Amino acid sequence: MQNAASKPGSTILIPVFAPAVIVTLLLVIGTASNPELAGEVFASTLAWITETFGWFYMLAVAIFLVFIVAIGFSRWGSIKLGPDHATPQYSFPAWFAMLFSAGYGIALLFFGVAEPVLHYASPPQGAAETLDAARQAMQIAFFHWGFHIWGIYGLVGLVLAYFAFRHGLPLSMRSALYPLIGERIHGPIGHTVDVVAILGTLFGIATTLGLSVTQINAGLNYLWPSIPVGTTVQVIAIAVITALALISVVAGLDKGVKNLSILNMVLAVGLMLFVFSVGPTIFILETFLQNTGAYLNNIIERTFNLQAYTRSDWIGNWTLFIFGWTIAWAPFVGLFIAKISRGRTIRQFVFGVMLVPSLFTFLWFSIFGDTALHLIMVEGYTALIGEVQADHALALFKLFERLPLTSIVSFITVILIVTFFVTSSDSGSLVIDSLASGGAAHTPAWQRAFWAITEGVVASVLLLAGGLKALQTMTIASALPFAIIMLIAAFGMWRALIIEGHREVSLQAHMARSRAGTGTWKKRLEELVRFPDRGQVEAFIGGVAAEGMKHVQRELATQGWVSEVVLDKDTGRAYIEVMKEGQIDFIYDIRMVEYAMPEYAFPEISEDSPSHYYRAEVFLRRGGQSYDIYGFEVQQVIDDILDQFEKYLHFLHISPGSLPWKMHEHDEMLNSPTAGGAAQGS
Repeated sequence: MQNAASKPGSTILIPVFAPAVIVTLLLVIGTASNPELAGEVFASTLAWITETFGWFYMLAVAIFLVFIVAIGFSRWGSIKLGPDHATPQYSFPAWFAMLFSAGYGIALLFFGVAEPVLHYASPPQGAAETLDAARQAMQIAFFHWGFHIWGIYGLVGLVLAYFAFRHGLPLSMRSALYPLIGERIHGPIGHTVDVVAILGTLFGIATTLGLSVTQINAGLNYLWPSIPVGTTVQVIAIAVITALALISVVAGLDKGVKNLSILNMVLAVGLMLFVFSVGPTIFILETFLQNTGAYLNNIIERTFNLQAYTRSDWIGNWTLFIFGWTIAWAPFVGLFIAKISRGRTIRQFVFGVMLVPSLFTFLWFSIFGDTALHLIMVEGYTALIGEVQADHALALFKLFERLPLTSIVSFITVILIVTFFVTSSDSGSLVIDSLASGGAAHTPAWQRAFWAITEGVVASVLLLAGGLKALQTMTIASALPFAIIMLIAAFGMWRALIIEGHREVSLQAHMARSRAGTGTWKKRLEELVRFPDRGQVEAFIGGVAAEGMKHVQRELATQGWVSEVVLDKDTGRAYIEVMKEGQIDFIYDIRMVEYAMPEYAFPEISEDSPSHYYRAEVFLRRGGQSYDIYGFEVQQVIDDILDQFEKYLHFLHISPGSLPWKMHEHDEMLNSPTAGGAAQGS
């Protein structure tokens, strides 16, 4: 639903694009001109938020986690993120690779060794550099990067995917507020939400990219000491990686991001297997099981632990920092996850997003973190503590010093950092471009390239100005209003799911009514063992079914309702569409669907026996209904149309003004002749 002010020849939504670009320029110029003052302002803001709203962050994250898990286990878990007949666009390995690479692949490379070592050297409670400190270090790392992180990302992704693919709203942050403000999401409120999401995403990516090049620079200096550590090298690295991201983002989601994400996973898994095999393998397995159990056992206590009695800075520097950073990134990662999740059920989405990345993370920290702790505690490599404290970016490379093939593994690690870097940049560019276009699914390549270049320029300018730390703090502070938006969105989705439940009726009950009066039991038995061919079903759809629809159309006209009957002989499809101003249109669609012939169909199978049979199945706007009306008489077709129309009117009645789903371009796609495949098997 594009604004009329959109630039011709593009999908840009001016009320979103212009403010985002202007604010970006002002913040970059202001931070670059006086980074010290900006740092002081942002630091004081962060301190105030941490002290005043730390409890809110922790409570909000707990609510996010409980909500998404409860939805996954509920009866709503079987609802698809899309029409009922939709299938996943990507295979599970490709889907997981993309959501993981966009999520926090860089964070694992940066913190996989550094965080456990830092917590071991300076635990929040108890004595440092003890066995208890080691246990604490790993449990804290699990807590910071486990279920809670993916609960935040997953909630945003689930809400956006549900409203975009199930109800045809724009794939944009504004859609999360639709159950509460309705069509006003297309006005100033919706524009403001998307601008905030763009800024959080842009500066979140820019600051992360700026911080990540320090690890790349450290790795290059470690491999080739002649390469200095400094901003010049880091800006050059940003330029090179931005160029790579530009190539990927222009290639698009399928060719660029997907293939690069799969490469990321191959390299990451290969690196894990190498360290696992040459490191303390048995120790890693034992600690993985023990730490996972301890994490699950203490998850509730840690979720609500604010260190209220000790009032140390640790909780703000670590837990609140990581959770706040994740919330600020949630528009980016959540929208990207939603973009690649069409066709999965809510339950598949929830447990795919929650379990697989979390278990992978636990294994990653066990392999890298526990190997580092084993080197310190067992092998006496205590110098690693000081080296990590002095430069977090060197932690991973210092670990490799004590492992075989140091130079080769370090070089592969630098490549992996670069590929993760590129994936975050190009996936972020796709998301920002979608937000700046009002949720448009397809945008020109030059727009995606514009945002990829902008990210690189912003990161470079802030790096040269020394303002990365200030913008990092600003990004965390921006998490406060967005956490409120996420809570509202969760409530809105819960309300929408309840309303959707009102319009779902038992298929058995519906078919019992539809079959009532079909004739004798012999006729019913004949229908059960009948396997019509293509010509028979085509004739039925073009004859009896279309005639029933035309009867309904004529009667609706006498009642003042506008409707249209369309017969598409090429695809074996007929449908009646009833239009009502201000509401989603009602569509009753009969499509010819092909199935493989069951073995019991013929007593003796011969070469002349047909391999397929056909059904005349009913499709509504929300997808296929999985029942066949072939053999109905005209009156029965009319009755079935009226049954579905009655449920449509009931749905409008129970949701007055709350969910008046508008007709969007996506809905047209769902109900196009090719959607679901008129002659495709189930």
